[in-house]
Amino acid sequence: MSVDPFAAISDPNRRFLLEELRRSPKTVNELAAMLPVSRPAVSQHLKALLDNQLVSVTSEGTRRIYAVNPDGFKKIGFWLDQFWA
Repeated sequence: MSVDPFAAISDPNRRFLLEELRRSPKTVNELAAMLPVSRPAVSQHLKALLDNQLVSVTSEGTRRIYAVNPDGFKKIGFWLDQFWA
């Protein structure tokens, strides 16, 4: 597992997932219905985002609900801010 948030967001499917999760938390099935990739592929993309702390997950019964983790974007923000300072 490589922890590099820039690598994690370099994939267009992952950026799409982040945009959707920014709007509201969703399950894997809800997200998979929006993309032309399989549910297992969506799960793999979410795992990469989780590994980089860009999303969080909570359980509600048997459902896993994914949401954007704002704290995970701080590292990216700090790095980008140096170019505007």
